[in-house]
Amino acid sequence: MPEYMGYDRTMAMFSPDGRLFQVEYAKEAVKRGSTALGITFKYGIVLATVKPAGKLVVSEASEKIFQVDDHMAAVAAGFIADARTLTQMIRVKAQMHKITYDEPVDVWNIAKIIGNRMQLITQYGGLRPFGVSLLLGGVDKTGVHLLETDPSGTLFEWRAQAIGRGAILANKILNQKWKESLSEKEALELALDIIDKTERAEKKEGLVVDMAIIKKDARFKKINEDYVKSIK
Repeated sequence: MPEYMGYDRTMAMFSPDGRLFQVEYAKEAVKRGSTALGITFKYGIVLATVKPAGKLVVSEASEKIFQVDDHMAAVAAGFIADARTLTQMIRVKAQMHKITYDEPVDVWNIAKIIGNRMQLITQYGGLRPFGVSLLLGGVDKTGVHLLETDPSGTLFEWRAQAIGRGAILANKILNQKWKESLSEKEALELALDIIDKTERAEKKEGLVVDMAIIKKDARFKKINEDYVKSIK
């Protein structure tokens, strides 16, 4: 609308009805990204998304699930370059904490660092918000955690959550099928089922499933394609 045009040209100005348009535009960028999801189960968490594949694509070089530490990882929807910048920052923070305190950093502490950085950007003109949302999953001394950060810097904790273009359908399925007693295999099967249903229309372009798992008292582990095929 013409009366709102002046308010979407700067980050640090509210519209008369209390909106930050650049943040809203960044959230729209997240909605156009590949479906990404996290599912907690009794002793750990599964993270899943898709990445490009094809005759000429080196799909292994495309990072969509970012290992932060042995006990923590993040999956992104939106501008992956923005996700790479944020995850590089928190990798350093995680290592600094480990060196300083001789123990792994809590998942919530890292989520707050991401949220604070994303929120800080919304207060200054001449900048744009990060056009990405992250699902940060991990296991620490307080338990299993799945945290979402959005372009405004807001933090949410979930037992299971999806972001990206298939989020509406994915979260509907998660609401129906997630339960506290999920086993590791059931969580992996549920993640694969959701990825298949939400990304089916895009498969003609060539996509492969990218999955990782983190368990209590176990290191971050990528799920290879052979294992994915074996449980489909």
